[in-house]
Amino acid sequence: MIENMIEKPQFIDLFCGAGGMTLGFLKAGFEAAGAYENWDCAVKTYQRNLGEHVRCASINDDLELPSSTVFIGGPPCQGFSSAGSRRDDDPRNSLVAVYSRLIAAHRPPAFVFENVEGFLTGAAGRFVFALLDPLIEAGYRVHLRKVNAANFGVPQHRKRVLGIGGLGWDPTFPASTHSAHGAPGASLGGTHLPPTPSVSDALYGLPLADIGSDGNDHGYTALEGLDIERARRLKPGQRMRDLPEELWHESYKRRAFRRVMDGTPVEKRGGAPAGLRRLRADEPSKAITGAAINEFLHPAEDRPLTVRECARIQTFPDDFDFVGSRRDRAQQIGNAVPPHLAEVIARTLLHDLRGRTDDGNPGALLSFTPTLSTGMSPILNEVSRKVARRYGRRAEQRLLWH
Repeated sequence: MIENMIEKPQFIDLFCGAGGMTLGFLKAGFEAAGAYENWDCAVKTYQRNLGEHVRCASINDDLELPSSTVFIGGPPCQGFSSAGSRRDDDPRNSLVAVYSRLIAAHRPPAFVFENVEGFLTGAAGRFVFALLDPLIEAGYRVHLRKVNAANFGVPQHRKRVLGIGGLGWDPTFPASTHSAHGAPGASLGGTHLPPTPSVSDALYGLPLADIGSDGNDHGYTALEGLDIERARRLKPGQRMRDLPEELWHESYKRRAFRRVMDGTPVEKRGGAPAGLRRLRADEPSKAITGAAINEFLHPAEDRPLTVRECARIQTFPDDFDFVGSRRDRAQQIGNAVPPHLAEVIARTLLHDLRGRTDDGNPGALLSFTPTLSTGMSPILNEVSRKVARRYGRRAEQRLLWH
């Protein structure tokens, strides 16, 4: 059946946080039918900037939702984030299954899922199957791919997993819009495209940051003692390991030697810690997290990034007003989907929705891209083979191409 053109499709944002994904979908031409988040501070930020339709609520299978064209969301990721403890029994991990079941129960024409790259290997792939099994059984045809936000015009190397699905129809996975450099695998997104904006591009036009004051989220606390000594020694692109060991933070020493100290299995260690790092002005930033205001130094000044600078790198507009303490505001920014990335996804999806043909095809995994490099860790390789066995040869072929 050929669907009529959808003039103003609606979306529901589950686990909306401060509203990064919502903002991108609104800019692309969607309307918000509802948004749900259980962190009160983030809800207040969302209300201040995006509207009163957001609800502060725990998200579970009993949540009553209005009908909508698209469900979007990124269930909390800390349980399988490389920055966290990677506990497979973390109760937040089960919210992936809740998200999937809510979509399967309400059957919107499309959905978008976003999460950290550790989602792929958590519990040896159990969360991948918790997402895909209910959706494919319900009839969704799904792309699941790791991407770097820098390849979509976001001025940071932010590797994330995106799932995009259509109920009985094949959605288009958004194509890269920018060429990036400065991180492993970044060039695989394309080399013939416009360059990704750099940190310098992202911060252009901001006034001088205020010492002590936090007006307009653009203040910082001056560094003292060993902290200022560390900052003065770090050149652009350098991090804690480039300093003499006597200047390493104690916490960094513990993390740096974790591999030989505690015998933690490889798949649970996460990446090597960066600790303090000075950004390069001529490259995209490293991924902005809630700790960026403590761990990232300005490219040219001996000070940490401000909340507003983090928001700029995450592509939030300057008039987006965050609520809460400086730590809370930084966490909301670090947790968010960059609005520009969300807008690229939304524009591709809107084009699909307005011209799609509902062929009533059965659910399937249309593509699976688990890595942005030419090699894979042993655990990711094993998860990829499980995915191929579970969802068929087409997924395996896609895997082998990458």
